[in-house]
Amino acid sequence: METVVWGIHIVAAVALIGLVLVQHGKGADMGAAFGTGSAGSVFGSSGSANFLSRSTAVAATVLFITSLSLTYLYANPSQQQGVMDRQTISKPEAAPVPASESSASAVGNDVPGSKSREIPK
Repeated sequence: METVVWGIHIVAAVALIGLVLVQHGKGADMGAAFGTGSAGSVFGSSGSANFLSRSTAVAATVLFITSLSLTYLYANPSQQQGVMDRQTISKPEAAPVPASESSASAVGNDVPGSKSREIPK
């Protein structure tokens, strides 16, 4: 499922980049008023602007939805694990610490190298 969402996400991102680069800016409308030939385009004079802007909106919506889907998939991972995730690595057990040393280390007293009893200069 994640691979499919990633594929759609990448296609939507590339489509959005392409659609934004193909569109004309606001200054291009002034050239159309003087007959630069945009009226003879495939979609007509205003058809290309509507088609490109709607296509851009659809690509942006798909990109937004796939971004949210990927966020959800990574925040709530499935219980399936890979082969390497199922391997348990046994760690060596730590040697038991006597009760007198464990309480001293917790407080910081009588620990070799501890500077808690030194007087600051």
